[in-house]
Amino acid sequence: MYPASQTMKYRFRIRTRHGLVVENLVIHGRDEADAQRKLRQMYQHCEVTECMLIAARQKSGSMSFEDVVSLLTK
Repeated sequence: MYPASQTMKYRFRIRTRHGLVVENLVIHGRDEADAQRKLRQMYQHCEVTECMLIAARQKSGSMSFEDVVSLLTK
């Protein structure tokens, strides 16, 4: 379990209520349930077909050299 000072980044693939597939929706949340709650506020009555944890993010604001390099290489 991650400490409360971190949020996780989740990537979703969903099917909207009209049948359209939306991929690579990225939402931050304390956990998967929080991220899905935020997702369903934007896309009501959607079907989540895939959910993947991408990364954890610290709220402290300090980043290591490796964090900066990983952001630049994406």
